Amino acid sequence: MAKLTQDMKDVMEKSQGYAVATCDKDGVPNVVPIHFVKVLSDDEIMLADVFMKKTLENIKQRQVMAVSAWDYGVKPRKGFQFKGVPSIETSGKIYDMAVAMVKAEKPDLTAKSAVVLKITDIFVTSPGPNAGKNVEEIA
Repeated sequence: MAKLTQDMKDVMEKSQGYAVATCDKDGVPNVVPIHFVKVLSDDEIMLADVFMKKTLENIKQRQVMAVSAWDYGVKPRKGFQFKGVPSIETSGKIYDMAVAMVKAEKPDLTAKSAVVLKITDIFVTSPGPNAGKNVEEIA
């Protein structure tokens, strides 16, 4: 099973935005920019839902998601894509964490839910010979 390394967690922490991809039951893709993301564990990340509409509809139809994060402020540039199975939380500790994260930065906004991505695969999106490879192929 794919696990986040400290290097990947650092990229996630430094990223200013994330590309989040889902698809509906017919395979029609949807990609949106997301700002509020937090690493929960070595194989889970949380996305705070402030404006998600189509993304949530897609998750309910087909539980697949990809999240891309990058840090172009370092040399060499680093990026990763995390794929896995999303779930939607509307109460509890993780939901409360999402609400607090959003309120701390944007007091006028409220998280409607928290999307938790259970990571199954991690791919390199950094420029270079490993671009597009599953990190498990590289080790």
